[in-house]
Amino acid sequence: MTVENHQAFTLHIADNQVAWLKVDVPGESMNTLQASFVEGVSEVLDQLENNTNIKGLVIHSGKPDNFIAGADVRMLDACETAEQAAEIAAQGQTLFARIEKLPFHVVAAIHGPCLGGGLELALACHSRVATDWDKTRLGLPEVQLGLLPGSGGTQRLPRLIGVPNALDMILTGKQLRAKKAKKLGVIDDCVPHTVLLDVAEALAQKSKPKRPRSWQSWMLSGNAVGRNFVFDQAGKKTRAKTRGNYPAADAILAVVKKGLDKGIQAGLEEEARRFGELVMTSESKALRSIFFATTAMKKENGADAEPGEIKRIGVLGGGLMGAGIAHVSVAKAGYPVRVKDVSEDGILNALRYSYNLLNKKRKRKQISKAELQATMMQLSGDTQATTLSNADVVIEAVFEDLSLKHRMVEEMESITGNEAIFATNTSSLPIHQIAQGSQRPENIVGLHYFSPVEKMPLVEVIPHTGTSEKTISTVVKLARQQGKTPIVVGDSAGFYVNRILAPYMNEAARVLLAGESIEHIDNALLDFGFPVGPITLLDEVGIDIGAKIAPILTQELGERFEAPDVFDVLLNDDRKGRKTGKGFYLYDTGKKGSKGKQADKKVYSLLNIKLSPTLSGHDIAQRCALMMLNEAARCLDEGGIRSARDGDIGAIFGIGFPPFLGGPFRYMDQVGVERIVSLLQSHQDRYGDRFAPCERLVMMAKEGQQFYP
Repeated sequence: MTVENHQAFTLHIADNQVAWLKVDVPGESMNTLQASFVEGVSEVLDQLENNTNIKGLVIHSGKPDNFIAGADVRMLDACETAEQAAEIAAQGQTLFARIEKLPFHVVAAIHGPCLGGGLELALACHSRVATDWDKTRLGLPEVQLGLLPGSGGTQRLPRLIGVPNALDMILTGKQLRAKKAKKLGVIDDCVPHTVLLDVAEALAQKSKPKRPRSWQSWMLSGNAVGRNFVFDQAGKKTRAKTRGNYPAADAILAVVKKGLDKGIQAGLEEEARRFGELVMTSESKALRSIFFATTAMKKENGADAEPGEIKRIGVLGGGLMGAGIAHVSVAKAGYPVRVKDVSEDGILNALRYSYNLLNKKRKRKQISKAELQATMMQLSGDTQATTLSNADVVIEAVFEDLSLKHRMVEEMESITGNEAIFATNTSSLPIHQIAQGSQRPENIVGLHYFSPVEKMPLVEVIPHTGTSEKTISTVVKLARQQGKTPIVVGDSAGFYVNRILAPYMNEAARVLLAGESIEHIDNALLDFGFPVGPITLLDEVGIDIGAKIAPILTQELGERFEAPDVFDVLLNDDRKGRKTGKGFYLYDTGKKGSKGKQADKKVYSLLNIKLSPTLSGHDIAQRCALMMLNEAARCLDEGGIRSARDGDIGAIFGIGFPPFLGGPFRYMDQVGVERIVSLLQSHQDRYGDRFAPCERLVMMAKEGQQFYP
């Protein structure tokens, strides 16, 4: 028996001559691959290559809940040139090629996340066994950082599972559960955690498996025209989604194709070269900045105090928002949840909402029937408020009516304990107004979710001046447990997300009234990088909601928020948006996605619009985006957000600001604040004072400052 220790990698050779290579990065909860490991891993491989007695090798993790979560992204920020980044990829390729060439059977034993470089290492092994644990996930998510897999992933995965399935994984960055990974052929076996190492050891003692035939069938089936067709179709589908804004997607297609057409060595060389180029792009730098920001935010409480203990959650209101909040509280955060509504129908709606979401997961075999039932047992409801008396946090999701919310506060304070938190899910009413007259104002806080709650990743936490630090940190922790990214924002009308969204939407409406078509406006902002256009978004949110919020923002924040006169006209024609089947678009509920909607030409006559297109898509996008950028800077200046980082995350996760631009503040840095001020001034001359640049931007432009020095 011999043991060699090289910090993160420990080699142990058992009496039966099976070698065990344990990966355990010291001082870190997650294993990540780092460039500094190259020398240590090379020494371990020297040992393995020179030992003729070894019968097999198992590579496993020393961490209790993860295999390898990818490469350490921080090392990429240290690269000053594309060549330096390409060298990091080439080093990884070399090490993994040595693993692949070992003369005995190499098995990866996977428990927990196996992502990016972790999966590339596993693909270099001859076999892979993973546990059936729900958190065991396999994927190549590099595209989400504006990159491609740089250590052989673009070459080995298509040869293992075929081109279509491999492209689907690499282009989307999707993560597979173990059972799905086995079905696709990414892994060879899916087993309980208790027997993982036993199964891996038994497999390692068998002969090495033959190479998969996927690459051969690719080369031999059909002809070059047929093979090109596969990539042409994938390219069209990808470009329809990315609209040319994500260079990694085109690079992935090119690298995979080159490796299959010209051989794996040519593919690896192209992979390393393209990886290096992508590391240096503004898109990847922006996407990596989001990764770093969200990672840092997971360690923050939002306040100096430690979070309080939560045992039970109460939800007031069983409508769409209340049902969604109840669902994430029970299914994600794992708390017992009690819903209170004025009617039995409201309670049934909340229960049905959660059941339907859980049942979808059951049908996809993501959870068992027993798990579904156990979760539903934690969710209950009643029409009597007293049933919430033992709740530690009560989240209110009733109508946007101040007097109604005051009644809710009074009622809850009369029955809950002195430490119980009252969190209001208002989207427009200032929290200090809701807290007026409260007996325990320190326990009142805003918790603004976005619809649909189970999908939208952001939560705005809104303390008023009297909210305690403990209340803030407790709800920040709760939001994170619900699977959300929380940002703490100021208690002013619209908070942050709706405040920067309103001027953007208003400007889109003005462009429409000036004679540009509905489709042209939406396409312009889709090309800019938003997930949906502003006109579609207004239909999705609800024209009636927009009509209700607009006067509040105007009253609180001034005439620059005054909305064009379109809401009343559309509402008088029963146009509330998607929920009523018509708004700016007509909706066919029998069809999915864009096929189920078409711009309604009647809107033009209703609003007395004479179509006379004069603006390019670029001009429209710039005009709408400038309003959002200016308001974001104003929010930061007034303390509406705590930092540019929070503002960027809020805009990306809350309204889909283009991630590849890094958020409003990184985008302004990239364009240059001086240039932004110049554009605002030229738009002010052309369209009016609502474009006047805020003081913060004018000062920064004069002094040559950036939001991220």
